[in-house]
Amino acid sequence: MPEPDESEHPDHEPPKTNTIQLSRTHLASGRPLRSPAFRWFFTGWSITMAGSAMSPVALAFGVLEVTGSATWLSAVLTASIVPLMATMILGGGIADRYRRDTVLRLTSLGSGISQTGVAVILLAHQPPVLLLPLAAVNGIFQALTIPTMRGIVPQLASGGGIQQANSLLASARNITRLIGPSAAGLLTVSVGGGWAIAADAASFLLAAACFAKMSLPDLPPRTKTDPTMLSELRQGWRYFSSRPWIWSVTLAFAVFNAANMGIWNILGPLIAVDTIGADGWGLVLSARGAGALLATVVMVKLTVRRPMAPALSLMTLAGVPLILLGTGANALWLAAAAFAAGVAAEFFTVAWSTLWHMHIPERLSSRVGAYDEFGSSVSIPIGQLSVPFLAAAFGTAAVAITGGVLTVVAMLIPLLLPALRRIELSTSKAN
Repeated sequence: MPEPDESEHPDHEPPKTNTIQLSRTHLASGRPLRSPAFRWFFTGWSITMAGSAMSPVALAFGVLEVTGSATWLSAVLTASIVPLMATMILGGGIADRYRRDTVLRLTSLGSGISQTGVAVILLAHQPPVLLLPLAAVNGIFQALTIPTMRGIVPQLASGGGIQQANSLLASARNITRLIGPSAAGLLTVSVGGGWAIAADAASFLLAAACFAKMSLPDLPPRTKTDPTMLSELRQGWRYFSSRPWIWSVTLAFAVFNAANMGIWNILGPLIAVDTIGADGWGLVLSARGAGALLATVVMVKLTVRRPMAPALSLMTLAGVPLILLGTGANALWLAAAAFAAGVAAEFFTVAWSTLWHMHIPERLSSRVGAYDEFGSSVSIPIGQLSVPFLAAAFGTAAVAITGGVLTVVAMLIPLLLPALRRIELSTSKAN
């Protein structure tokens, strides 16, 4: 039997002015954009993604503008990612324990305020050490936001509308990834990185206003007999660790993320300097973004009943650009491979998100999602730190080719599990 869904409890508060009260009968089934609640969420999500796409460029050049030091930039980025990873699992517990719309409003508001502080420090040329606590606060807010986003879609859409909702959200994310960095670059060149960070802060505050326009049903009142947060996190871990179709993919993406974030982000530009140049590297990155955007548009209509075999098989294409980097391929071959990798990555993302929302009980979704996010992302700093040393020891070409091969193998291993190959898109949730 499906596990009970806590969101089925009725709302205990009277309707509020200018908010959209949501119940099971009001979920968007076929066309999520027809639902006012989803439209407000989609708008807030898109605004947040636009700001987040601008932030890396703006922060990098803003910190360098103030300090002229790559060491300070590394320190600021580390001050953000360490608290993010440290509190990710706790964020999953909070997102399942409290109303997710409330969590999103508070985290967006908090992120907007902390980013405003970053902008003020950069614009006023204050000591860069002041950026470190604000970066840490931002990391914590992101650790709360990410698991909340993983669990909220089934409360806004149902049935076939879940895949459409995930495709629309992914499309918005990819569009902002194409436009955001260029916009941040223009702002940074014209008025400075501090103002670009200020635009990011404004995006969080606008998103908080959008999230305030939607209101999910209240959860049942908590009693003294309810489990503690620690017990709930243990329950999430038991669910995660007992489902091989979940943790096998998590482990595969731990390998993928270590290789891609290390080799593609660090060795890629280094190799490009001596081969295809900065303009060629820009073409390759744009091609990857274009492929991702195409896939999300197609996935609004395309439904595959058993998507994991094709999704993971396609993900082997993500290893090809790494292999081509190592072999010194020209810009056109790399761009074509990056385009295919972008298509594959977004096909997988939409299929995985849809399976997640259809098969994992809503009341556990954020906790289980936090373990998935942590397990697949904790390898990123390991990859980024180790790649330069490996390249110095064995050569950039050998490391890039090996990373590509490891990516291909990692994507295929989970398909050895029959349960993963057979899992289907459905409207019922598994136990």
